[in-house]
Amino acid sequence: MKLGIAYDFLRWEENDIINEAKNRQIKITPIYLKDFFVNINDGLNLDINAVIQRGVSHSRAYTSTILFESKLLFVVNPSRVLEVCENKIYTTAILAKNNIPVPRTGIAYNRDEAIKLAQKIGYPVVIKPVNGSWGRMVAKADDENSLKSLLEYQEYSNALFKNIFYIQEYVRKPNRDIRIFVIGDEVPVGIYRVNEKDWRTNTALGARAEPLKIDDKLIDLSLKVKESVGGLFLGIDIFEDPSRGYLVDEVNGIPEYKNTVRVTGFNVSGKLLEKIVEAVKR
Repeated sequence: MKLGIAYDFLRWEENDIINEAKNRQIKITPIYLKDFFVNINDGLNLDINAVIQRGVSHSRAYTSTILFESKLLFVVNPSRVLEVCENKIYTTAILAKNNIPVPRTGIAYNRDEAIKLAQKIGYPVVIKPVNGSWGRMVAKADDENSLKSLLEYQEYSNALFKNIFYIQEYVRKPNRDIRIFVIGDEVPVGIYRVNEKDWRTNTALGARAEPLKIDDKLIDLSLKVKESVGGLFLGIDIFEDPSRGYLVDEVNGIPEYKNTVRVTGFNVSGKLLEKIVEAVKR
């Protein structure tokens, strides 16, 4: 087994994968994407069977994955999965199409229609950038005045989809959400992300990771998400609604898991490598 790991920065996760691969006698080749190039007409000058895509920049991760795939390499995750996971409209539409419970969500293409949409959903609402992660530019509007300010802020930002408004109900969850991982055909580990000071529960914004006891409903829901989105390694964000139960918020195609390993002790990198080896051998 000869594995490549594509990256922008060697974070904790990438170093852990490299160390775990070495422990398992898997030859692993780091591929620094900023120095990477491909001549589309020629073969790839890398002696590898598969690639773990860990790029932080979505554009580099997505396009380099397309190039790896064009050379018939097995990539985790495939370009189609990265495309779905990066675009919240794409993600939510696919989940809803497959009858996976999601928060009430709408899309509007101008400010007036966005305000009408928010009135139908009911305040407070949450406005999110179509692409992005770590909770950046995610904001809550308690009323029409605050929504108008947030819409204007987005319109004058440098966001890629600054004139497309993704508006979602504010789910009255407890002061936590769930991050759960699908690795291959298993749902082996997850965490609560707890934040008593901010309604946003991203660990990047200060939420605390706590171990999660995974129930059968979470397993079934997570595998259904995987069937809908595809991929071998997903981090799924789930809300607990007091009356409707679990609602899938987002799906991450290149998930971080340092805090998950820290509080659960589960070897995510080891399980990921195990599942990649199984998949490549098929």
